[in-house]
Amino acid sequence: MTPIVQLYWIRAVLGVVAGLISAIFALYLNLPLTNLDSLIDSFTVALLIYLVTYYPLRAIFAKKVEKPSKILSTAILMYFFAWLPFFVLFFTLFKIYA
Repeated sequence: MTPIVQLYWIRAVLGVVAGLISAIFALYLNLPLTNLDSLIDSFTVALLIYLVTYYPLRAIFAKKVEKPSKILSTAILMYFFAWLPFFVLFFTLFKIYA
């Protein structure tokens, strides 16, 4: 696999993990999701996870890609499109079974 494809799949898996962490975070805040603040807080957690994981990924892939700016922009949509349904899924499962 090329470094860009590896980075893409790492971001996709991180989106799922961010969905799980955001759902746990939203659940322990005990705010109803009808409140917009809870959704914004969950999105902020996902954004922070994306930005924090940028630095280790930059250290790993800096020499392997042609432009270092591609490390930040590669698969950003995939990350958030993976985060959103898994956030809803995990939050719903935690509300029902926890």
